[in-house]
Amino acid sequence: MLTAALFLALVQAGPTPALTAPEIAERMVQADRQRVSALAGYSGTRHYRFENKKHNKRAEMTVRMSCGTDGVKAFEVVSESGSGFVRDHIIRKMIEAEEESSQKGERKDTRIIPDNYDFQLVGTETADGRDNYILEINPKKPSKFAIRGRIWVDAEDFAIARIEGQPAKNPSFWIRSVQVVQRYERAGQFWLPALNRSVAQARIFGTTEVVIEYSDYKTSVRETQARAAATDDSHR
Repeated sequence: MLTAALFLALVQAGPTPALTAPEIAERMVQADRQRVSALAGYSGTRHYRFENKKHNKRAEMTVRMSCGTDGVKAFEVVSESGSGFVRDHIIRKMIEAEEESSQKGERKDTRIIPDNYDFQLVGTETADGRDNYILEINPKKPSKFAIRGRIWVDAEDFAIARIEGQPAKNPSFWIRSVQVVQRYERAGQFWLPALNRSVAQARIFGTTEVVIEYSDYKTSVRETQARAAATDDSHR
């Protein structure tokens, strides 16, 4: 009979990995391809928060974001408060950069896929009632837009549920380090960002924290996918 301590240790250990890192990465690519082909577009609300305690700079901004079938994003400011300099020269610049990137179709070069990253399986974990594979990721071409760290991959949907790490290349001499945490949540059949928290340690400006909270998602499914789902339901 198992002792209580041994039983607890087995429960905390999580599921035994049944797949290798290359197999997990390949299933991620396949699942992402299916989700992308099914997604006709989506919209949501974002709340940006910026804080630098050393210089007493704070700002917040709420925006509505919509993404069309072509992947192009558009943003509309709903409300804003705090430092005008931060809102105009930092938060708006972040939004403009993302908008421009979507117009140029630059997602391929930054995607966490085998073409861009090396993967190593380091363990498993259960979070929010769902099993996850934990993989170390290292970009094949380090850049300030690539992440070096770990990802949590949902063991059922093979979607990235969480990312933790730092830019593979320091974005600036003035920045000592940047730590990034990105969480995703399931919205229907899709996985979309839920929270992004970046903490930068700068040589002069000290610690700066930027948090982006995502909510109120509305997704659209392509007509062919909707018809296929309806057909499957009718045959059950």
